[in-house]
Amino acid sequence: MKQTKFFRILFITVFIFTAGKTMAQKIDTDSLLVRTAKEINPNKNYTEAIRKAQLGIKLAPDYLDFHLLLGRAYQLTQAVDSARFYYQHVLAKNEKYEEAFGYLTQLEIDARNYTAAEKVADRAIELYPENKNYYLKKLAIYQLQKEDDKVHDYLKVLEKKFPADAGIRQQLFLMDTKNNTDRIGVNYSLTVFDRAGVGPWHLGSLQYIRERKWGSLIGRVNYANRLSEGASIANGVQYEGETYFFTGKNAYSYAGVAYSDDIVFPKWRLGYSFYYNFKKGWEADLGIRYTQTIDENLKAAVIGVGKYLGSYWLNLRTYIQNQDSKVYPAFTLTSRYYFNTRFDYATVLLGYGTSPDERSIQGQLEQRIALNSYRIGAGYYRVFGEHYLTGILVNYNNQEYAPGRKQNETEINFSLQYRF
Repeated sequence: MKQTKFFRILFITVFIFTAGKTMAQKIDTDSLLVRTAKEINPNKNYTEAIRKAQLGIKLAPDYLDFHLLLGRAYQLTQAVDSARFYYQHVLAKNEKYEEAFGYLTQLEIDARNYTAAEKVADRAIELYPENKNYYLKKLAIYQLQKEDDKVHDYLKVLEKKFPADAGIRQQLFLMDTKNNTDRIGVNYSLTVFDRAGVGPWHLGSLQYIRERKWGSLIGRVNYANRLSEGASIANGVQYEGETYFFTGKNAYSYAGVAYSDDIVFPKWRLGYSFYYNFKKGWEADLGIRYTQTIDENLKAAVIGVGKYLGSYWLNLRTYIQNQDSKVYPAFTLTSRYYFNTRFDYATVLLGYGTSPDERSIQGQLEQRIALNSYRIGAGYYRVFGEHYLTGILVNYNNQEYAPGRKQNETEINFSLQYRF
């Protein structure tokens, strides 16, 4: 009986000692893991992190967190082969270590092993289909290889997968503008007034648009005819050229020039704007406009900001104009909802003041700058088949034509283009 009691006490003593030792080791390794992680971030002491991670693996060889941290420390010290070994070891043991997929994919991207990087990204997407980061890494792989067709097709896939992502919509819009296409088209606008003896005004345009990967060129011939009491009081032709050209991965510029020798148009019209696309769907632009009429040289600064919100695009543009040493602002708020392509959308516009970018009133810009104007408009644009682009836009403008006197103007604009 005494012998049995002795062995029982001995067993309990050994058990308590062994369990305590195991628990102490667990506590020590967990503490070591925390210290190792701190050496990587925020301390950025990668040499010490490697030492601690190796010690952790020696103490607990099956503790995969140490392998992951060791791979991360090696990656940050450019020891690519060692980092790859430990990431692959972690994933071979347990694919639930989601961070290892991200680190390994980026490691292969940085090493320009794009085939291996895509393979890792595909496996991560298969296991974690709702994690957007892996899709974006796969997109980056295509972009770094300059595979524009793959980039465009994959952006279309991502647009459907993540319809609320403004950055994806923004990138797709920019990619679409780099397609090699040619278009010819006509525009026609009719402006009617509620004031007796004024109007209607007619403005027609014939244009050619050439889009290439570097940007686009637009040539346009405009014809305007203004009537009063059924008779033409001013008409003429304007010649216009515009271009949009890319000046970086996220930047592009606009430049335009127009000339006319007829009073219904300004003699010269010049413009330039620089656009920059920020992350998360933001875009900003800064530009200048110059309009030379018979009597005046008008200058304006342009400041704009835009934002993609899923399928929506919002843009606010401000024109700071100078006339007779006074400053007159004009504002235009544009909203669009895109359906399938950049040519399929509905739009609503709100505005105050008269800007040099309004085509239908170019010849009256100097008379209108200092007068109040309140505008609202709505339009719809759509692609039919493979070739035809159509659109209609209706604008209503409550315009002050003389101090304290107002008229209502309604402009209807039609457009038709053929793409080939």
